[in-house]
Order: sequence, then C-alpha cells, then structure tokens
Amino acid sequence: MTELQAPSLNGKDRAYLRSLAHDLNPLVQVGMDGVSEGVQEAVAVVLEEHELIKIRFGQNFGGDRKEASAALALAVGADLTQVIGRVAVLYRPRGKDLPTRPQIKLPTKR
Repeated sequence: MTELQAPSLNGKDRAYLRSLAHDLNPLVQVGMDGVSEGVQEAVAVVLEEHELIKIRFGQNFGGDRKEASAALALAVGADLTQVIGRVAVLYRPRGKDLPTRPQIKLPTKR
C-alpha cells in the first residue's frame, strides 16, 4: 500500500477529535500478525466511511503499540490522534461528503 499524506493538526484539533472518539467502539483489531497489509487495507476502508476510528491491539500483539500505531497512520495517510493502552485513535478526512455521514468539522478549519 502506498503511503499517503497525513492531515496536519494542532493541539486544539486533536483535543476535539479525542472528545469525539471517547464514545466510539474499536472497528479494527490488530492481532499477533501485527500491522499487516490486510490490516492496512481494512483501516483505509473504515476511515473512508467513518473519518475517526479506534483500533484495538489484541492481547496477542507483541510489538510496541505506539510504533505500530504510528506506522499504520503513516501507511494510510491518517493522523495518529491518540494512543492509550491497547487502543489507538486515527483520523483522516473523507475525500467526499456522504449524505448519510456528515464530515467532521475541526475547530480551526471552519
């Protein structure tokens, strides 16, 4: 998978995204195989639909979660908004507006 350009966000934007992500459930789980190409593709598809997602690193994941989260964000062109424990939050603005899902409006980009 080719690497995409991640959005550049400031602290206020990240804080806003963290507040939105608080009630979300993880949509992708990373297992003992780590950040494989299949995981990258799944994350890219889910980001196109949701823009802001949580990813859970399973108990069998043996690598460093922060490094894996950063590599995954870089691979899919997303911002690594937060890593807490076994959960990472990624944000990537959708390229098109879906009528059933409005785009997230960041505080500094109105």
